[in-house]
Amino acid sequence: MDAYDKGSNARPVPGEPAAAVPDSLPPEGHETADDHETSDSPEQKPSGEAPARIPQQYGDQQRDDLQYDRQDDQQYVDAALAGPPLPPPTGIAALSLPYQIAAALALAVVAVAACVHVGMVFLHVAPSNTVTKQHGQAIDEWIYPEFEQNWKLFAPNPLQQNIAVQVRADVRAVDGEIRTTRWYDLSALDGAAIDGNLLPSHTQQNELRRAWDFFVATHDNANRPNGLRGALSEKYLRRIVVLRLDREQAGGRGAVVQQVQVRSRTTNVPPPKWSQEQVSDKPIVRVLPWWPVSEADRAAGTRPVESTGTEAAAR
Repeated sequence: MDAYDKGSNARPVPGEPAAAVPDSLPPEGHETADDHETSDSPEQKPSGEAPARIPQQYGDQQRDDLQYDRQDDQQYVDAALAGPPLPPPTGIAALSLPYQIAAALALAVVAVAACVHVGMVFLHVAPSNTVTKQHGQAIDEWIYPEFEQNWKLFAPNPLQQNIAVQVRADVRAVDGEIRTTRWYDLSALDGAAIDGNLLPSHTQQNELRRAWDFFVATHDNANRPNGLRGALSEKYLRRIVVLRLDREQAGGRGAVVQQVQVRSRTTNVPPPKWSQEQVSDKPIVRVLPWWPVSEADRAAGTRPVESTGTEAAAR
């Protein structure tokens, strides 16, 4: 072929510049200048093998990495939307369904009982009304004796009196002589024990006062009991005064209390100077009959001895 042949097989003419390499790849089986330049490389693949698709492999790896990154981002977003893990249930929620139902029923019963009790106490301390007149017996049966209240709600006339409970006794001395002691002001003794005491006991403040209020509420003006609780209040007051006489060594050491007599001395509290109210300053005395003292009454405040049976012990 001469120099004027066209195509890739044309031979160059000496002295003329080499023809430009076409952009298209040479046909299979023909070598190019680049093939000659890289033939000496140790990594040169033998002729006839397809060239490695390195850019394509890099592209596949990038797509895989991008897919993994998207999955990680989606998991992160899901975790952020879900928030922190919830703690395990506690209390009633941790129980099974049957136990939850049983616990709910128990709480409902307690709540109903508490509401009934509060309502009964309110009606007991409230002024007389239609409900207390119709259901007064049911209210008293609920309140007495465990939940007794000694105050009244919206009392129209609060206590404005000083009540002193006093007692004397017939005692048998060691020589067998029967003697009558003087009057002991038990309320004044309690007041002296409370005066100046930062932490007075409940007994010193309320035992005698509550016992006397209990007696007055269950007896008429003639000191006769007006119900079954009258005998109970009498026994309670009698044992308290026997105990107090024992503490005061009434009749001397070794004396035995045979019977007691209780009285109250009530005086009105003087009104303030700016008040126009007029009250009597004359004391009102209420004297109870003599009560014989049994062995059970003595056991509340005395102890048995060989000759007389009981002894007023100093405490």
